[in-house]
Amino acid sequence: MRLSDIMSAAGLSFYAQVALVLFFVTFIAIIIRTFAPSRSREMDEHARLPLDDDHAVPRQPVNR
Repeated sequence: MRLSDIMSAAGLSFYAQVALVLFFVTFIAIIIRTFAPSRSREMDEHARLPLDDDHAVPRQPVNR
C-alpha cells in the first residue's frame, strides 16, 4: 500500500481546495490594498522617505 493510496482514501482533498481558496482570497486582498488609488499618497511618502532629510534620525555617539 502506497502513501498516495492512503491519502486518496482519507478524503482530504477538500482541505487542500479550501486552503487554496483562502490563500488566493488573501493574496487578492493584499494586492488590492497595496495598489488602491486611495493609498497612492501614503505610498509616495514612503517612497520619498530615504531621500527626505527632514525626518533624519540623529546618530547617537558610540560609547567605548
